[in-house]
Formats: sequence, structure tokens, C-alpha cells
Amino acid sequence: MRLLVSPMNMEEAHAALAGGADILDVKNPKEGSLGANFPWVIRSVAELAAGRVPVSATIGDLEFKPGTASLAALGAASSGADYVKAGLLGVKTQEQAEEMLNAIVRAVKELDPGKKVVASGYSDYSRAGSISPMLLPAAAFQAGADVVMMDTAIKDGRPTFDFMNEGDLADFIKLGHSLDLEVALAGSIGFSHLPALTRLQPDIIGVRGIVCGGDRRSAVKEELVAKVKSALSK
Repeated sequence: MRLLVSPMNMEEAHAALAGGADILDVKNPKEGSLGANFPWVIRSVAELAAGRVPVSATIGDLEFKPGTASLAALGAASSGADYVKAGLLGVKTQEQAEEMLNAIVRAVKELDPGKKVVASGYSDYSRAGSISPMLLPAAAFQAGADVVMMDTAIKDGRPTFDFMNEGDLADFIKLGHSLDLEVALAGSIGFSHLPALTRLQPDIIGVRGIVCGGDRRSAVKEELVAKVKSALSK
């Protein structure tokens, strides 16, 4: 399992890298669960990483607007992101998901076929009014995306495990892997969830709050990144 840590600025990126993050995921929590940061921040983090670890960038909790999404995806990819992560918040059907992801994948892969597209759904989809994440692996596969992810849309402290039990998450991972997709899990993960994640073995675990001392609005701390990394390696 690789540990993805989501810094929002250069100070946090330095802390995440020093703590042992496997992927630096540039986001802006002020704009939502998968809020997009600025091109110059992505570019600066990519320069810091300098190929030592890949850089991911979120492009927002998106409405069903494939053109807007494709432009955002191209901007993130052009700014140095190796992974471009799209939150399909306003998507209601598998067909809409495929249309969105087709546009995003084309924008990214035409720039650089080696860059990866992450399709993110939400474990709390029913309260957020979004598509079930269980429909995303098929849509991602059809569109040529590389990774499917599950996060939480509403950041009120309730984790993914409040909305999906371990069996549900195992099914999501199995479905993604059956389509040769990488699978990532996130969503207010705490230290109490790490044993279950170790059993589930997703390819990537995404965190922010846990490495900010429990408050995602605070700052990423090097020692907490190292603590999570150590716990996952046991």
C-alpha cells in the first residue's frame, strides 16, 4: 500500500515528503473534499518532488460539465501532476460518469499518455446526492482511466467506514482490480481504521486529517506522516 498525503501548500509538501509520503496530492480543502489548488502550487510541489515521488492534483468536486472538467484536467496535467484526480460529485448515472471521464482522460492522455487519471466517488454518496461509487470502476475502465477512489464528500468528521463496511470496501477493491484498475481509499481515515485497511490492502490510502492532528484545516505534520507510514508497514 502506498500512502498518499494531501498538502495544500509548500510547507505541508515539505512535511509530507520528509515524513515518507509515497504520493504528494495537491489539493485545496477550502474548496471542498477534492478542492482544486492553483497551477503554480502544483508546479512548485512537482519541482520539490523532482521525480522522487509522484504528484497528484485534485481538480474539484465536479458538476456534470465534461468540458469544464477536461480543461481543469489539462491544467493540472500541464502544471506537473502525474495523477489527475476528479471528484464526480454532480454525476448521477454511470453514463454521465463515462462521458465525464472520457473527456478528462482524453485531455490528459493527449498531453502525456504516461499520466494517470483518478476517478473518485464518495462513500456518503446517498447524502451527497451523487452516483454510487460501486458504479465507477466500470465507467473508469470504459473511459480508459487508471485509478478508482472512494472518499467522503461531506467533511464533518464521519469516515468512509461509517457509510461502507469492510465487506463493501472489499467488494469495491475487488471490482476495481478485476478491471485492472488501481484502487484508492480515503475519507476521514483515523488510526483506528488502519488495521482494517491493512486487511483490505487497497493500492493507495489517501489521508489529510489524520496527519494534521485530526483537523484537516490544520497543517500536515512530518511526525504524523511518519507515524501513519510506520503503522501501515507493520
